[in-house]
Amino acid sequence: MLGAFGFQYIVGLDPCVLCIYQRWPYVAVAGICIVALFARSWTRPALFACGAIFVVGIALAAYHIGVEQGWVAGTAACGATGGATTVDQLRAQIMNAPAIRCDEVAWSLFGISLAGYNLLISIALATLSCVAGLNWRRRSFGGGSRFR
Repeated sequence: MLGAFGFQYIVGLDPCVLCIYQRWPYVAVAGICIVALFARSWTRPALFACGAIFVVGIALAAYHIGVEQGWVAGTAACGATGGATTVDQLRAQIMNAPAIRCDEVAWSLFGISLAGYNLLISIALATLSCVAGLNWRRRSFGGGSRFR
C-alpha cells in the first residue's frame, strides 16, 4: 500500500479503477492482522485467510495485466466506450469516461507494469501466508511434537 500511495502522491501516477480494486485485498489483510493481534487463538486461521485473500489479489492483478496487454476486455469503469446510438449518448460517454484508462501502462520497469509487480508480490505473500499457517504450531511450541 505504501508503494501504491507513493506512486500516486509522490510520483503523480493516478490509479485507474483496476488499480484501486487491487488495493482492497491489502486493506482486508490489514484488518485480519489487527484482529489476529488481539485474538491470538485466531492467528493460524488468520494466516490462511490472508493467503486466500492474496489469491484474490493474484486474480485481480492477472486480470489487470490481461487488460493492459489487450488479452481481455476491461470493465465499463475502465473507460470502455461503445453502445452509443446518438451523438448525445456518445458525448455523454466521453464526458463520463474516467481520466485514467486501465488498458494503458502508466509505468513499467524492465517491461513489467505496476500490475505485474503487484502480481509477483501477491504470489509471494500468498505463499508466505500459507507456509506460515502450516508451520505456526511447530514454531509456537518450540519444535518437537505437534500434539503436546
